[in-house]
Amino acid sequence: MLRYGYMKNTEIEIQLQIENSKPLMRFLKTEAEFASEKHQIDEYYSPAHRDFASKRPISEWLRIRDNGGHYSIDYKFWHRDALGKTNHCDEYGCSIGEIDQIKNIFKALNFYPVVRVEKIRKIYNYQNYEIAIDHVIGLGDFVEIEYKGKSSKTPEIITQEMLSFIKKIGVGRIKRNFVGYAFMLLAPKEKVQTEEY
Repeated sequence: MLRYGYMKNTEIEIQLQIENSKPLMRFLKTEAEFASEKHQIDEYYSPAHRDFASKRPISEWLRIRDNGGHYSIDYKFWHRDALGKTNHCDEYGCSIGEIDQIKNIFKALNFYPVVRVEKIRKIYNYQNYEIAIDHVIGLGDFVEIEYKGKSSKTPEIITQEMLSFIKKIGVGRIKRNFVGYAFMLLAPKEKVQTEEY
């Protein structure tokens, strides 16, 4: 049986804007474990022969991350329903040592930078959730909740459980987006697909 939260290459997360962050911050300070605060710079790339950014909704990205001086590379492919909504993605990634050489390789292979996302991220751990408080330059403040546990439940059920969790904290109106920071910065005039709770 597929164990989504246990699969190394499956990511289940939600990205939210909340009306009132104070109840969440109180909860995190008293109930969760603070893990880290990092200045993250993400650079998103696309191959010239298959332009990721030309499709709507965008369903795949190749990313280089500078996580406070530690570097990684990730490829993500989101599984979307008929309405373009998503509850999980395939994710393949690893740490890298020489970021400049990776960029040189990309350039030689005709992979070009598309958009840059810069943020301050505070990470907390609570039970099976990794909760990130993000301040994204040019976009504002967000909350990301990623499932880190082991479960035979579907991504849809796990996602609903994460939404129920944040609702119970009492953060007011919740707006979930299905496109991510990179798209919002790349296409600021395009309508962002969201749901409100």
